[in-house]
Amino acid sequence: MSGNVSMNLAENLVASIQHTRTAAIALAKLPTAAKNAALEAIAIALEQNSETILAANQKDVVAANAAQLPSALIARLKLDPSKLKSMVAGVRDVIRLADPIGDRQIHRELDAGLILERLSCPLGVIGVIFEARPDAVTQIAALGIKSGNGVILKGGSEAVNSCEAIAAVMREALEKLYENTEDASSHAVSPHVVQLLTTRAETLAILHMDKLIDLIIPRGSNQFVRYIQDNTNIPVLGHADGICHLYVDAAADLHKAVAIAVDSKTQYPAACNAIETLLVHNEIAPQYFPLALTAFQERGVKLLGCDRTQKIIDVLPAIESDWSTEYSDLILSIKIVDTLEEAIAHITTYGSKHTEAIVTENQTIADIFTSDVDAAGVYHNCSTRFADGFRYGFGAEVGISTNKMPPRGPVGLEGLVTYKYRLVGNGHIVADYAGTNAKAFTHRDV
Repeated sequence: MSGNVSMNLAENLVASIQHTRTAAIALAKLPTAAKNAALEAIAIALEQNSETILAANQKDVVAANAAQLPSALIARLKLDPSKLKSMVAGVRDVIRLADPIGDRQIHRELDAGLILERLSCPLGVIGVIFEARPDAVTQIAALGIKSGNGVILKGGSEAVNSCEAIAAVMREALEKLYENTEDASSHAVSPHVVQLLTTRAETLAILHMDKLIDLIIPRGSNQFVRYIQDNTNIPVLGHADGICHLYVDAAADLHKAVAIAVDSKTQYPAACNAIETLLVHNEIAPQYFPLALTAFQERGVKLLGCDRTQKIIDVLPAIESDWSTEYSDLILSIKIVDTLEEAIAHITTYGSKHTEAIVTENQTIADIFTSDVDAAGVYHNCSTRFADGFRYGFGAEVGISTNKMPPRGPVGLEGLVTYKYRLVGNGHIVADYAGTNAKAFTHRDV
């Protein structure tokens, strides 16, 4: 009996995702105005149903506290009126972005009457699996719709009430718009383009649907992301670690260095772009540490320091494993270095290629740092917390990638499109361009 039930669930899931794939094919052909109308309908619906969403989120937060889940996870889970306002703003920011679909990147005559084009197009269907972060539902759905992609969303069990409430609001908004649009199939976004999954069994099942899903984006802990990467043949975009550093150079402005360090650590410590290690040049450490210590203590940050740091300020000892730990909490490890090269070497050894920053008034030093440090984001005199699709002007992000191959860093619309080559001729054949009397290509850009 249980085997039949399991088989039925799998069959139903495949059928459901096939509906999303079919809807995505139609979505890819829709004009920009239709996609923007759908996003505006979603934004309005989120505003009108904010109390319902917050009430559902409160259930999740209460359950998370009762289960004594990590504070960093609960921080990502919790919604408030301000976060809801940002969610709506994010959807409307995506409306203002240029449509990435149908962009002609190459227009070239290969020979008379033989014309090559390279055109941007959607990936197809994207599966996004995330822990906590119910606000990711609207971010990813908005980017998916604007980029012409179907989206399969799977939130963590700790956020199930929140995700279901948000998804229901979005689906109802799309259904109303679809029902009230004349010739909806060619002028409105189908409600099937966004689908929410709620069980672990569904998560495991979609990892094997490489014929239906074109990309998997995991968002969550190191262990979670690595599990996804190791258990699917579908291409995976994401990062497993968020170990970010701030290096305070000998030529740093002390007040800038304190403000940037405090913001990078405490503005939202659960974020993957918060710093976990502070590197300080030995020449400036005696002047900098007392100022930084006071600022961090005021914000409840637990400080761990190397042997040399402990000789200057009263902090707990840091051990080797601290340099490779993503705390996602109000904990910061500190190390004194003697040179820029030593700082870069430490980052190269322990960093996760996410976001790295330097504070210095020496432009030459800054240029070396931003050139030699290998990370998706390299910053000079500003907080690592700027590593975010919304702050970059992408409207939102589906995740942050630390891969060397693009897309890299916060992934917005441009990371959700690919391209195809379209070649139009008039009876042209390759044989005419081979052999002793071969015709020559013109290769002229039109």
